[in-house]
Amino acid sequence: MLIIDKPYLPRWLSGHVHDNQHLKYTFLQQVIVNLIMRYVTTLSLVENTRQTAFSQACSEVYFDSKPSGIIVSGKILETAFHIDNDRYLIFTTDDVLFEESLTITLLSLNKGVIEVVHPGGEYASGTFENAKTDEDSVHFQFIDDVRWTIKISESARFRIPFLADPKGVKRSSGLKTHMTFLTTLVPEKVK
Repeated sequence: MLIIDKPYLPRWLSGHVHDNQHLKYTFLQQVIVNLIMRYVTTLSLVENTRQTAFSQACSEVYFDSKPSGIIVSGKILETAFHIDNDRYLIFTTDDVLFEESLTITLLSLNKGVIEVVHPGGEYASGTFENAKTDEDSVHFQFIDDVRWTIKISESARFRIPFLADPKGVKRSSGLKTHMTFLTTLVPEKVK
């Protein structure tokens, strides 16, 4: 985390502002918001389409109890993180006993759904737990003794399909991604 002792205001902006203290605080607050990914409690889901034998449930994302018009796969919101001013990373499941799958959606308030990923594998089931975050990554456990890490980039990056992701990551085909996945085995003591 970046720690700034004094609010920094660019010199070209300092002379043109009447309320310099307020602008310094706003500027500093903006810098910190852009550097730290945070857990969100003001986001919720309202089921839009029920799950069928062939498709996942779909839900509308609500921010501060207000509909956004953004539809995502999943029924149960496991957790959500605010990445920057426009983007959120949400983790959803379908509430299916013994066959739980996880859907990770990167969404934008302005653009809607940016990217959707399903960690795990066919017929693999797990329990979503131990979600933690740092500046640009989210760490969690889902299946077996594996700790998943997702690094979020500001812009889409090049990826090689079928080779760039760890085993079990299912996503749409394409050469660009905002989410990079890493997996590590969890030692017995950490569980």
